[in-house]
Amino acid sequence: MAPHASTGSFSESEYTVPVFAKKQVASSPDATLTKPVTDMMGNWDTFTFAPIRESQVSRAMTRRYFADLDAYAESDIVIIGAGSCGLSAAYTLGTLRPDLRIAIIEAGVAPGGGAWLGGQLFSAMIMRKPADVFLAELGVPFEDEGDYVVVKHAALFTSTVLSKVLALPNVKLFNATAVEDLITRPEEDGVRIAGVVTNWTLVSMHHDDQSCMDPNTINAPVVISTTGHDGPMGAFSVKRLVSMQRVEKLGGMRGLDMARAEDAIVKGTREIVPGLIVGGMELSEMDGSNRMGPTFGAMALSGVKAAEEALKVFDLRKKQNRV
Repeated sequence: MAPHASTGSFSESEYTVPVFAKKQVASSPDATLTKPVTDMMGNWDTFTFAPIRESQVSRAMTRRYFADLDAYAESDIVIIGAGSCGLSAAYTLGTLRPDLRIAIIEAGVAPGGGAWLGGQLFSAMIMRKPADVFLAELGVPFEDEGDYVVVKHAALFTSTVLSKVLALPNVKLFNATAVEDLITRPEEDGVRIAGVVTNWTLVSMHHDDQSCMDPNTINAPVVISTTGHDGPMGAFSVKRLVSMQRVEKLGGMRGLDMARAEDAIVKGTREIVPGLIVGGMELSEMDGSNRMGPTFGAMALSGVKAAEEALKVFDLRKKQNRV
């Protein structure tokens, strides 16, 4: 994807990249390394690490994380959920619009959602065409079986898209972090979503047995929700729309029908209420569409479409979100 020309969604005066981010050294043959790995082999008797003090490690982690919290408290786009749909959306947005500040909020410690394995805990990942074009762009090899392609292990897709997303300088993943609510602003015909309310996932899991533990917030003019079908933290945003009476009721995910499900998910990916775009299996709960089971093309392309839908409304929502 060719990078989109910057429209200056934030200026250097509004946001300064932390100094440490500018000092990253690429792991290339030209990088300054202690010695080649091959030189270490066979010389382990004299091997030793460089000296360290525990506080150095603590400060190196802490100052970077809090710098990110400060920088991304005002984000351009927040993606809820780092499964295959959310990561595909992040990759597309981060590549097309390097000027946008994108935060990904993932409740689990390990991002990737259910895309580390295929169906019934098998290894291979199936994607129906034309999702093969997304694999080709990522550089993920696959076997062509005619109307569908097979990635030898689902983890190959997930680790590849995850590594590419994490390498983007304008994207930050906050994992082990739960979205507990949506920030709202009044509109003439309802509400506009203006960001997310966050907390450590472990804290979110213990609100019933501990005293009040208030959350944190991230403002953003556009939120993309890809939290999956109904579950402990699934379909979060659309369920919240029901409880805040912005949606009368959910359609409820229907039974498995691969042929119908994948088209419906990609075509239905859209802005549900101003500022909130829903994609992936969360959309099946909203619209009452079928589940597709162990085929992943719709997850990837729903993420691409979610990114496209976000860019369509971004300038308007950003203007509205200044209030």
